[in-house]
Order: sequence, then structure tokens, then C-alpha cells
Amino acid sequence: MPTDRYTSPLSERYASPEMQYIFSQDMKFRTWRKLWIALAETEMELGLSRDGQPTITQEQIDELKSHAEDINYEVAREREKLVRHDVMSHVYAYGQQCPKAAGIIHLGATSCYVGDNTDIIIMREALRLVRRKLLNVMKELADFADRYKAQPTLAFTHFQPAQPTTVGKRATLWLQEFQMDLEDLDYVLGSLKLLGSKGTTGTQASFLELFGGDHATVEKIDPMIARKMGFEACYPVSGQTYSRKVDTRVANILAGIAASAHKMSNDIRLLQHLKEVEEPFEKNQIGSSAMAYKRNPMRSERIASLARYVMVDALNPAITSAVQWFERTLDDSANKRLSIPEGFLATDGILDLCLNVVDGLVVYPKVIEKHFMAEIPFMATENIMMDAVKKGGNRQELHERIRTLSMEAGRNVKVEGKENNLLDLIAADPAFGLTIEEMRKTLVPSNYVGRAPEQVESYLNSVIRPILKENEDQLGMKAEINV
Repeated sequence: MPTDRYTSPLSERYASPEMQYIFSQDMKFRTWRKLWIALAETEMELGLSRDGQPTITQEQIDELKSHAEDINYEVAREREKLVRHDVMSHVYAYGQQCPKAAGIIHLGATSCYVGDNTDIIIMREALRLVRRKLLNVMKELADFADRYKAQPTLAFTHFQPAQPTTVGKRATLWLQEFQMDLEDLDYVLGSLKLLGSKGTTGTQASFLELFGGDHATVEKIDPMIARKMGFEACYPVSGQTYSRKVDTRVANILAGIAASAHKMSNDIRLLQHLKEVEEPFEKNQIGSSAMAYKRNPMRSERIASLARYVMVDALNPAITSAVQWFERTLDDSANKRLSIPEGFLATDGILDLCLNVVDGLVVYPKVIEKHFMAEIPFMATENIMMDAVKKGGNRQELHERIRTLSMEAGRNVKVEGKENNLLDLIAADPAFGLTIEEMRKTLVPSNYVGRAPEQVESYLNSVIRPILKENEDQLGMKAEINV
């Protein structure tokens, strides 16, 4: 690793080797060569000829295939210094390795044939890896939700104690957002198409010239290239490039995943402050350089940090798409080289962190119960009032008495720092006619969570488990966190 120049933290700290390979030079330029082979094969198969002789021979195709993987980078770099054009530099370098085929490489194509088609292919591969990791995060969350579906806990609205829920039910709220992201991802992934080979302004004029004005033959080029590259189709119309709207749709998928992860990580950070739930903490991990006792939620904080980057990064393709002039301008290129790879690399890091955190989440039921029992007297007042009415009390009078006593109990907690003594106050009030023991019988946490356990089970069975079953070959991943 060089120490005398900038290196990206996305590659050094956050993104996995798998995602880094997808955006590597090897992946890019090997894909260029596969596209050149697909174009040459298509032109040969469609009978491209000159003076009655085939323009492209099988011998030339075989020569191209023999050097599809071994990129002569140094030759390409030296050539680019001279001609200042990356595509033509690699055409030249490929031709040096394939002298018999040198004259037919890139025949009829423009630079976007390899550049744009490769971008689509790379985004598809990156989306597939994101999808796999997303499914594994969903699997871990589903297991966690199932394990704690009946564990009562205080719910919060406005981060104030509210009607109780369960730990597992809360996890399904995180899970459902990731499920929505998966739906969006599958739609975009399923709709990706190649640019194909449409020439300098998208009219295929160069191919019409090559094939002597034969429209029917030229119309076959894009479908044949698409099949050779593993796609069902090419976009039916384009300028020189595929619409940059495609990049916008892809970046929005990443931003959606980032938002879901951010929401979950924020909740975990707040729960760790309450000491109810804690992210994994390694045996030798240091929480603070000054405060040795600290166990900071650093993974969840890193999720939030990277997620903000990805959400903001989605603006780049949107703006780029909006400002493309007519059939092509080049102000997209430098931006795309940054925004698309880095959006994927950051999202990859986010999902690895999510997988690591959810897989090792620690729940502290005793702390949860302590917090629950400190608040439950307020939440039990409706049941207590009904029991008092059954003993002959007046509902309206009792409601006012409970309101007054609740204010007094709240003041004891907040001002005096005492325990919640609402039950003692009610027991001492003859209007209720209830003893402490009678009231405590109603303070069973599971009585206050409504249908939360059943909702978890229903959601997992009807929605999540069928998805996981359908994709079980994608499951079983474990995330390694570098720092």
C-alpha cells in the first residue's frame, strides 16, 4: 500500500474484496475485450464481407479469444500517453497481441460501445452482490425477530415511553424496510439492458454502411450482442450513450438501502445508550483512548456515517442525467467514475457492517424489564380503573383521581429522583378500593404488547420466509470487518 499518496478509505477500510474486484481494472478491461469479441462474432455471423470475401474470419475470432484475459496494461498506458484516448489505446494494445485480428477490433463501434456496455455489466454484477448481502442481512434480522418476538419492551414515540411492544416486533420494522429495498432492487436489476452497438449518435449509421444499407441485418446486431453478453435486450433507442437515467435509478437503490441501514443503526445506538441492546464488542476492542470503560456503538455509528455519504451521492447521477445535452456530452465521465463505484463500495461496506452487527446483537432482558416496570404503572392505569369500577367506583371520578395521582408520581420521579410510586398512591386512596397485591397482578409485561408476537410470526411466515426460501442458495454469508 503506498504511503506517499491518497488512498481511498472505501478500499482500505470498508469495501469487500469481491466488490472491489467488480470495479477493478481487470474487470473493466476484460469486459471490453469480451464486448469486442461479441461484436466481431456478430458481424461475422451476419455475413459481413468485402468483395465477396468474409471481412472477419474464425481464425481472427480465435486469436481475440486467446488474449481475452491477459491485458497488456503497459502497452496501453504508453499508447495513451501518446494518443490521449483510453479506448483507442486498448484497441492498439489488443491489436499488438492479436496481429491477425488487429484490423477488425472495434469495427463500426464508438467508444461508448465498450465504455457504456461495460458500465451496465459492472452495475449488474455489483447489484447482484448487493442483493446477496441484503438477503443475508434480512435472514439475520428474521432470526433475531423470531428469537425475541415475545420479549416485551417499552416502545417509544418521540423517544418518550409509549405503549409496549416486543424486541422482535421492533426488529421487523427494520426488516420490512430492507424488504422494500429488495423489491426495488429486483425491479431495477430485472430491467437493466445493454446499450448495444448504436454508433456515434445512436443511429447505427456506421453499421448500415458496413452492411450495404441492409436495415434488416443491422437490426439483428443489438439482440445478438445482448445474448452473447447475458442480457435479454438492449435499450431500443439511445444517443451515443445509454440514458443516464439508468445510473440515477441504480444510485437510488443504494440510497434506499443506506437509509434503511441508517434508521436501524440509529435505533441500535439509542438502545445501547439505554443498555437494553448492544452491538458486538470484541474482547480486545478499545472503546475510548481516554475512558477505558467505554463500549461505544462504533459499528452502528460507521453505518450511519457511510449511509449519509451514499444518500447524498445519489444526487450525482440525478444531476448528471439532467444536464446531458442532446445525444451526448462528456461532463458525465469524471463524475460517473467516482459516484457509481464509490456508491457501491460504500453500500457494500454498510451491508457488511449490518450483517456483523445483527449477527452479534446482544439483548439484556433484565435491563429491559427494569425500564418496563418503571413505566408500566402509568400504562396500567386503564386496567386499574376498570378493576376499581367493578368494585363500585365511579369511572369519571376515578379518571380524575388517576390523573392527579399520576402527576404526583411523575413529579416524584422527575423532581425528587425517586421510584415510581403510583401504585402506592392508588392503594392509599380509598376511592379505588384496591390493594398493592391486587394491582400487581395486572402488571404482567406480556399483557401489554397487544398482538406483537403474533404480528412477528405472521410477517415472517407470509412474507420473509418465502423470500429466504426462494433465495436460500444466496444465504450463509459472514462479514469480516477490517476495523
